[in-house]
Amino acid sequence: MTEVVQTPSQPGTQFAPRVFSGIQPTGGLTLGNYLGAMKRFVDMQDSGVETLYCMVDMHAITMPQDPDNLRRATRELAAGYLASGLDPKKSILFNQSQVPEHAQLGWIFNCVARMGWLNRMTQFKDKAGKNRENASAGLFTYPSLMAADILVYHATHVPVGEDQKQHIELTRDIAAKFNHDYGVDFFPITEPVIEGAATRVMSLRDGSKKMSKSDPSDASRINLTDDADTIALKIRKAKTDPDALPSEVEGLEGRLEARNLVNIYAALDDSTPEAVLKEVGGKVFSEFKPMLSELAVAKLSPISGEMARLMEDTAEIDKILGEGAAKARKIASPILDQAYDIVGFVRS
Repeated sequence: MTEVVQTPSQPGTQFAPRVFSGIQPTGGLTLGNYLGAMKRFVDMQDSGVETLYCMVDMHAITMPQDPDNLRRATRELAAGYLASGLDPKKSILFNQSQVPEHAQLGWIFNCVARMGWLNRMTQFKDKAGKNRENASAGLFTYPSLMAADILVYHATHVPVGEDQKQHIELTRDIAAKFNHDYGVDFFPITEPVIEGAATRVMSLRDGSKKMSKSDPSDASRINLTDDADTIALKIRKAKTDPDALPSEVEGLEGRLEARNLVNIYAALDDSTPEAVLKEVGGKVFSEFKPMLSELAVAKLSPISGEMARLMEDTAEIDKILGEGAAKARKIASPILDQAYDIVGFVRS
């Protein structure tokens, strides 16, 4: 279980611990999404801290999306959350576009963030590429909206992967500047939560690349919709090296693919790489891969089956998302009202 430790964001200010995180619904959930996000979200909902988890569909349209595909991907992501064990009675689950307070606070943060800060965002550079001038303005400013996603709930902690740490740092900068400019201690300085054996799951074909649904090779990833035979086949064909597994983590130095498979095993087993290597040290991959396959199938097959059931009748998903959005707005609306008062908007 993940423990959330509250620290004061500003001198003299205490914020009640609250966790927020979100995933873009762009389709094709992978083992990386499960281990890097969903599994951690489920663990956190039992920490005794209020948790909100979101499908950030407004972020998704910073790149071209087919509307029907976006709707399906949003529901499929919700199904993935639910099938992974997220309980709507313990956590608030919703999609971003049903809570207009995100966009409203996002505009204020567009006016707080500096162009230089946004220019340094590596994800914009990666996604825009050489076609920077033709990229959408939303792609450039979406870190401000991401800050609003978090701070409209006064979230104190955000579980993220290493690749999102820069955006949390920007969120902290925006909160600090807003507080300084208006002479208030209103927004918390959010803490990223980066922990676990597999917060960054790598490709099964190249241990230097993140596991991604955009990789042209389906063999590079395990999809949450893969059946047991497909999972076992992909693990059996995963790239490794000829050496036996070491008994200590230091022995994985420079062995990217070996480290990745050990990390995946540890994360699925709720263990640590150190504990796994104590058990399997000395085994060659022809012995270790069947162990990993058996574990992965046992953990993932129930998830894929429940996702399929939920997607057969999406009314259940839509009901859960609608109820979650209503709960989310009860938190976000008064915080936005206070922010509007602070910046000087006339309110009737």
